[in-house]
Amino acid sequence: MEGFWDDANNASKIQKEKSVLEEVVNTYTHLKQLYDDFDVLLDFAITEEDQESAEEAIGVYKNFLAEFLLAEQKVLLSGEVDPNNAIVTVNAGAGGTESCDWAYMLLRMIIRWAEFKKFKVQILDTQEGDSAGIKSATLTISGNYAYGLLKSESGVHRLVRLSPFDSAGRRHTSFASIYVSAEIDDTIEIEILDKDLRIDVYRSGGSGGQGVNTTDSAVRITHLPTNIVVVCQNERSQLQNKAQAMKVLRSRLYELEMEKRRVKEAALEAAKKDIAWGAQIRSYVLHPYKLVKDHRTGYESSNAEKVLEGDLDNFIDAYLRWLVNKTVPEGEV
Repeated sequence: MEGFWDDANNASKIQKEKSVLEEVVNTYTHLKQLYDDFDVLLDFAITEEDQESAEEAIGVYKNFLAEFLLAEQKVLLSGEVDPNNAIVTVNAGAGGTESCDWAYMLLRMIIRWAEFKKFKVQILDTQEGDSAGIKSATLTISGNYAYGLLKSESGVHRLVRLSPFDSAGRRHTSFASIYVSAEIDDTIEIEILDKDLRIDVYRSGGSGGQGVNTTDSAVRITHLPTNIVVVCQNERSQLQNKAQAMKVLRSRLYELEMEKRRVKEAALEAAKKDIAWGAQIRSYVLHPYKLVKDHRTGYESSNAEKVLEGDLDNFIDAYLRWLVNKTVPEGEV
């Protein structure tokens, strides 16, 4: 279409909508093909008493069921901003090195999950721990329904393990939080007044490409009415960092407004609780046994290592169903 790319932002938004719609159509087409294949194979197995066709029909049915459950999950992602990209912030709780290391493990878990989904990951800011791990990190996960899927991870995560930093090998409990908000485009109006912003520019820190550590390119924006602070320092120019920081701020303000509505509806979740005992949404126990349990849905897995490597789909699915039905599928993967 002539002139389509003249407005890059609008073109990108339309491309995103097109991608989501194509995914819906492709899902339906694939399910219809599997159903038709199963119908033919089943009919042939019955009329011809063909064992091979019967076994093939069972295999097609299993594929259909798996695809159907994924399609069903998309129906649960019906929120206004569920299809959007996600902005994820990981913060270490109290506990020094232990918590900083746990925060890094959670950051890696989220990144690994995104890589499995073939989503794009962009690190916006990282504050390293004093001796290990991270104090905090902010990243953007770009892909269809990234926010709708990752909103299940918002809250406090608790780790129980034998500490690698304790020379006595004692068991430690650590806390870190994940906060997920949707990247907001121009279709949702978020009013941000210039007088409400304090913008600080400073020298970027940490590793980076040529010029990153030699210019005052890092940007910190403070929204004075809410005291929300966002930082971006991983882009090469001050303008790019400011643009990314404003994206994060818009998403935080939108999420803040949504949270106010949830409070009014008496459905405030644990995402804003203290990063400490009694506030966790999920526990990861690595000693004396291995178990990951979500305290909201009751879903659990004994394969803790696999979960920490990014295998979150079953926890995400249980959360989405819990939101709608307040019930959890039985069993464990």
